[in-house]
Amino acid sequence: MTDTSPHITQALGLAAQALFLSNPNPRVGCVIASPQGVVLGQGFTQQAGGPHAEVMALRDAAAAGHDVRGATAYVTLEPCSHQGRTGPCCDALAAAGIGKVVASIADPNPLVSGQGFERLRAAGIAVEVGPGAEASRELNIGFFSRMVRKTPWVRMKAAASLDGFTALPNGVSQWITSPEARADGHVWRARACAVLTGIGTVLEDDPVLNVRDVATPRQPHLVVVDSHLQTPLTAKLFGPERQLFIYTASDDTGRRHALEARGATVVRLPNPQGKVDLAALLRDLAARGVNELHVEAGHKLNGSLVREGLVDEWLVYLAPKLLGSGRGLAALPGLASLGDAAPLQFQAVDRVGPDVRLLARGVGRDRF
Repeated sequence: MTDTSPHITQALGLAAQALFLSNPNPRVGCVIASPQGVVLGQGFTQQAGGPHAEVMALRDAAAAGHDVRGATAYVTLEPCSHQGRTGPCCDALAAAGIGKVVASIADPNPLVSGQGFERLRAAGIAVEVGPGAEASRELNIGFFSRMVRKTPWVRMKAAASLDGFTALPNGVSQWITSPEARADGHVWRARACAVLTGIGTVLEDDPVLNVRDVATPRQPHLVVVDSHLQTPLTAKLFGPERQLFIYTASDDTGRRHALEARGATVVRLPNPQGKVDLAALLRDLAARGVNELHVEAGHKLNGSLVREGLVDEWLVYLAPKLLGSGRGLAALPGLASLGDAAPLQFQAVDRVGPDVRLLARGVGRDRF
């Protein structure tokens, strides 16, 4: 099936409502419709440990007094087949008497990965796969990345002048872009599992790096790259509403214990140069359930991530200002040839207040 039915479109809209909510679980929507196309129930995945989209839709139908036997469940991801913090959704659909399941795409989780479809068919339920696949995968690009590549989807955010500077030569950057752009940036923070920054930003700006400008039921975790454990114990980034991970190359146990006493999780991952092994950091975050990693760092750490080929996507806000000189997006070595430039492709170009928001993706980064 190639055409996207109205019910799948509706289910995708429901899945988007889980954007800030369901991490580290995927964002999934479900619509249950009668053979005549009447919607009987709908729902989307709740917070981790809560019910999945299919169960929410079944509950919605039951609350309205609808009989779902013989109905079709339109769901944006393969119903799960394993026992986690909740029971298998494929079993719940079968027990309810659902006659057919139309799913957008298979679940990349090795614990599911086609097994949900097999169990549905074994229960006598017709299964159709495909409508809305691209939209569902894009909505869950971080989940697919973690399951397939074993690393998060890394999105680097920057705010710059039209001539490409993110700060004055002295480091002052507040504010290059507009309040509208900053609020939009908080939307992208809110959808991430974690926000990453570097010790330079912590020492210069003492940021909070939480979500403030949009309503969200959860705060993303915070990750600090701090090779020498210089994070001040009085830094504003400490707080009870989220986990704080500090990655270091230092073996200073005194500093480590002091930071851990403030609530941080300190992870030592040194590379041969005495810095943090950034590739190992990504693998460790994936193992901790991080799907999308939102980077808000300075030009040095940005440059390190780019040089090591670890950035998947750029989220750049350009202000209609010219600074003339200052700090760039990323500290990168000069090129001998234009042909050596890293290839990107624009995903979207939009106006946000007086600024322009660019979303660019590394060519081939999403082929996994």
